[in-house]
Amino acid sequence: MIEQYQSMSRYRRMYVPGGTYFFTVKLAERGSDLLIREVELLRSAYASVVAEHPVTCDAMVVLPDHIHAVWTLPDGDADFSIRWKKIKSTFTRHCSHPAYVSSSKARKGERGIWQRRFWEHCIRDEADFAAHVNYCHWNPVKHGLVERPDAWPYSTVHRAIRRGELVA
Repeated sequence: MIEQYQSMSRYRRMYVPGGTYFFTVKLAERGSDLLIREVELLRSAYASVVAEHPVTCDAMVVLPDHIHAVWTLPDGDADFSIRWKKIKSTFTRHCSHPAYVSSSKARKGERGIWQRRFWEHCIRDEADFAAHVNYCHWNPVKHGLVERPDAWPYSTVHRAIRRGELVA
């Protein structure tokens, strides 16, 4: 399996059926607080998409202008892109936030809320998994939003604490 990763171009998406991935999904407008202002809309968009295209959410954090997530896809399924596309489009369709729209996005009928792409990383092993889950939970601290991960309300860190996977 490691040889498979080493032979891949670092610019090519890796689709591994049943794989576990770390994602970063960003708003087009850096510094916006749209995702926490509209967190209920984001939760609703996420829930509707994963009802149709299930994932196991291993970790997630919603920050003001970006999201980090660790997902495990179902066996035989490698299409994480459709999930993010639908989450972003559902959120955008129902969001009343006016956004600056570049001419290139306007030509394509886009509203300009999200960056077009997202960053994904295929998790390689248990240490990589733990590091990325930890990254999700500690990201609000890194950005100076809170002093402790459990002080941030938009994170799966609370679920991990309830399950006894972390100590507050």
